[in-house]
Amino acid sequence: MYAIVEIAGQQFKVAKDQKVYVHRLQTEEGQKVTFDNVLLLEDGKNITIGAPAIDGAAVEAKVVKHLKGDKVIVFKKKRRKGYKVKNGHRQYLTEIVIENILSSGAKKSAPKKEAAPKAEAKKAAPKKSAKADDLKKVEGIGPKIAETLAAAGISTFAELAKADASKISEIIADVRGNHVTDTWPAQAKLAADGKWDELKKWQDELDGGKA
Repeated sequence: MYAIVEIAGQQFKVAKDQKVYVHRLQTEEGQKVTFDNVLLLEDGKNITIGAPAIDGAAVEAKVVKHLKGDKVIVFKKKRRKGYKVKNGHRQYLTEIVIENILSSGAKKSAPKKEAAPKAEAKKAAPKKSAKADDLKKVEGIGPKIAETLAAAGISTFAELAKADASKISEIIADVRGNHVTDTWPAQAKLAADGKWDELKKWQDELDGGKA
């Protein structure tokens, strides 16, 4: 039995007891996590395809450890311009092991009277994958840092507001420059609450995110 499931913005074909490396998750090591965006299930000769996800199906896994991927060298050069830039990048990853694949949704045949509740479920589904915010609106965050945070699972103001400043510094450790993250969660909180005037007034007093 195997399933195709979306984890941290990527799709994986997984089976029980399989180890998978995914983009960094916020779950602590040793904790269990459930992924309910299952796109396809195969159980012997039976194959169920979601539209887009299978209702009730889920993949249960355990977080083994957090780590960094192999270093990737990015080299840019412009001919006859004297322009050369060399950067290294190591992706933040999480190793998980698949413990169970639940296929109850694939076998369930809902009667017609349950059509209304299913319609409500479809309306609520988009809330599970929050739309990414423009984190560059936080003083001190540039395009590279925003990309690195998103890869680590922090792509909205609400997620950034809940993050610890020291943890953020650890995530962006490989980004060149001297970055002060102390005010980022508080700035993100104001942005998440829609207090843009208050945020703008405060940012006028900041210097690269530093009070």
